[in-house]
Amino acid sequence: MKASWKIQEVKGIGVYVHWTFLILLGWIIAAYLLQGKGLAAASRGVLFVIAIFACVVLHEFGHALTARRFGVRTRDIILLPIGGVSRMESIPEDARQEFWIAIAGPAVTLVIAITLFVVNTLLSGLSAVTNVALIGGNFLTNLMWVNVILLVFNLIPAFPMDGGRVLRSFLSRVTEYARATRIAASIGQALAIMLGFLGLFTNPFLLFIALFVYLGAQAEAQHAEMRSAFRGMTVRDAMITRFRALSPDDTLGTAADELLAGDQQDFPVLQDDRIIGILGRHHLIKGLANHGRDAHVEDAMFKECGQVDLDDALESTYTRMKELGCGALPVIEDGQLVGIISLDNISEWIMVQTALQEGKATEARQLHPLIGGR
Repeated sequence: MKASWKIQEVKGIGVYVHWTFLILLGWIIAAYLLQGKGLAAASRGVLFVIAIFACVVLHEFGHALTARRFGVRTRDIILLPIGGVSRMESIPEDARQEFWIAIAGPAVTLVIAITLFVVNTLLSGLSAVTNVALIGGNFLTNLMWVNVILLVFNLIPAFPMDGGRVLRSFLSRVTEYARATRIAASIGQALAIMLGFLGLFTNPFLLFIALFVYLGAQAEAQHAEMRSAFRGMTVRDAMITRFRALSPDDTLGTAADELLAGDQQDFPVLQDDRIIGILGRHHLIKGLANHGRDAHVEDAMFKECGQVDLDDALESTYTRMKELGCGALPVIEDGQLVGIISLDNISEWIMVQTALQEGKATEARQLHPLIGGR
C-alpha cells in the first residue's frame, strides 16, 4: 500500500500505518515538551497514543472477522491519525449481515472499555475512573474514557461512522439500498457541517474531523449509487464499440495524431488480429517525452492488464481496473476484439444511468397523486 508501512498480519489481514501517523506522534511530543513536561512524560504520551490505536486495531478486526463469517474478505486495515479503516472487498446489501458487521466494531470497543473499568476499579478503586486528565492522569482511566468516546462517536447514526451503517441496515429493510445510503450520508454531511462550525470557535482539530466525515459520507453515497447502477450489468452495457486500433509498428506520432483527431484516449494494439496491449493517453504522453514521435507503439504500450469478456460483470471489472491501475481493457468475444471498456466511459455510463433513474423517480412522483386519486 502506497505511503504506508506494514506492521503486522493477522489471519491473512495486513495492518498498515499511514505515514501521516508520524505527524500525530510528533504533535503529541511537541504538546508535552511545550508544557515543560520533559521527554519521559512525552514518551508516556506517545505510549498512550499507541495504546489507543491498539484498541482501534481490535475494533477494526471486529469488523473484519465478522465480515469473514459472511464470506467478505478484508484486504487490509490502515491506521490514520483520525482512526482505522478496514478495506473490505464489498459490503453486503443484506441488511442483517451489514448490521452484524457494522456493530461488531463498537461491540469490541465496549468490551475493551468494560474490561478497563473492571481492571482500573480493582487496582485503584471506583473513584479512580472519574479522575481524568489528558496529561499526567491515570493511564488506564484515560484509556477507558477514550474508548467510551470512540464508542459513542462510532455509534452516531451517520456515515461514515459505524452507526451510519447500522442506520442503513435498518432503512434498507423499508427502502431501496441506494436511497437508504443517501439518507445516512446526508445525516453524516449535516453532522460534519455542525462539527466544522463548532471547530471554528473551539478546537481546530474538529475541522479536520469534519472534513473526514463529510468526504467519507460523500464517498459512501457515490459508491452506493455506483453499486445500484452496476447491478445486473455486464461489460457489454458500457463498452466503447467505435474505436481505432493501432499496430505495434505504428509510430507514437501516428498515435498522437489519432488522439488529437478525435475523443478516443485508449487504443488497443493488434498484431495479426490478436490483442497484445493497450496504449493509453498517459503511456502515449510518457512515450513521446522519453522516445519522441518516431518511436514505435510497442515501446510505450501497456501489457499487464489483460482483457475481459463481453459478459463479465461490470462491477467486478471496474474493481479490477481500479486495483490494477488500468485505465482501459480490451473486450473479447470468441477470441476477437469487439470493444474497449475504460474508466472514463464507465463514469459517463453511470452518469447516464443515474440521470435516467432520477427521471423515472420524478415521473413516478408526478404520477403518484393521479394514481392515488383514482
